[in-house]
Amino acid sequence: MTQQVPSTEPELAGVRNFRDVGGLPTVDGRRVRHGVLFRSGHLAHATAADAAFLSSLGLHTVFDFRNAADQRLEGPDVELPGVRNVNLPLTDPADGAEFWKMVRDGDVDQLRSVLSDGRAADRMASSYRTIIRERTDEHGRVLHALAEDSVPALMHCAAGKDRAGLSIAVTLLAVGVERAAIEADYLESNAAHRRYKVHRSSTSPDAMSAEVMELLSPLFDARAEYLAAAFDTIEQTWGDTDTYLTQGLGLAPVTRERLRERLLD
Repeated sequence: MTQQVPSTEPELAGVRNFRDVGGLPTVDGRRVRHGVLFRSGHLAHATAADAAFLSSLGLHTVFDFRNAADQRLEGPDVELPGVRNVNLPLTDPADGAEFWKMVRDGDVDQLRSVLSDGRAADRMASSYRTIIRERTDEHGRVLHALAEDSVPALMHCAAGKDRAGLSIAVTLLAVGVERAAIEADYLESNAAHRRYKVHRSSTSPDAMSAEVMELLSPLFDARAEYLAAAFDTIEQTWGDTDTYLTQGLGLAPVTRERLRERLLD
């Protein structure tokens, strides 16, 4: 009989896309330990019950990858007693502010002009490439912190899909998790109960029409092609994953081994 692992995925009322990353297999036959690495959307709207559950996880650190514009829109994370909150924006506060205003407020003609004919998906893939190339300092800081003392840890952005998804993927690469398992975990953000709720300011019937939703869909999907763009950027920029981790993120072999001790069974 298969041993049942206690559930760490409750029905959180105010936090989307929460899950424990435990159980994923590594290329050398180990698995990510349960209860040490979690991911989610933002914690700004966590209810008292949500906060009580999160507090029960024994978290050391919450890594918040949102920028100042996100925090103005959604609010700060709820405070969890005894838990360190580290804000490491993975996009510039002004980056895309007008774009996301258009997503919320634009009419269908504006959305067509910016998002149709594959442009929305191209924008997403490009943002993944940029984060991998330009945010090496931030990813390096996260991995060094995890190796030292910052577990159990929770990583989140706004939806818990892109910036947190990439940071989780980089962490899993660093401890040798299989690429297919990294992708499978990433794609779980597409489940209906996990997806970020699209907010449109207009109350007109057309504001959330089928065409509008189709135009916006690439922005709110987790797509294998986006993660592939990130992995391809690692290969194109550094040649291979090991060089990316050592030269790009500054991880010495001893740090990677400490990470594996912290995160793997």
